[in-house]
Amino acid sequence: MDIAAWRRKLDQLDRRLVRMLNQRARAAQEIGRLKARTAMPIYEPKREQAVFANVRRANRGPFPDHELKRVFEEIIGVMRRLQRKEILVRRKPKRRRRK
Repeated sequence: MDIAAWRRKLDQLDRRLVRMLNQRARAAQEIGRLKARTAMPIYEPKREQAVFANVRRANRGPFPDHELKRVFEEIIGVMRRLQRKEILVRRKPKRRRRK
């Protein structure tokens, strides 16, 4: 393959990544809703360590484990922010309309 073909391949992979990240975000929002109902904390360090261990086991390279962890730290940070937002929306009192 030439460079243009490789770049088309990367573009295709990027689109798949975006779809998968959005699926993960929707799942995180649902977890945020459940956490809001049960007063569970958003930050769960043991769960995050389990996620890191899971992706490390799945990694077959050439992506280095320490770099993969950095990527997932960012992903988890975004997911936490989505959950916080979800919890705040659920706790926010509804405004009454004035007539």
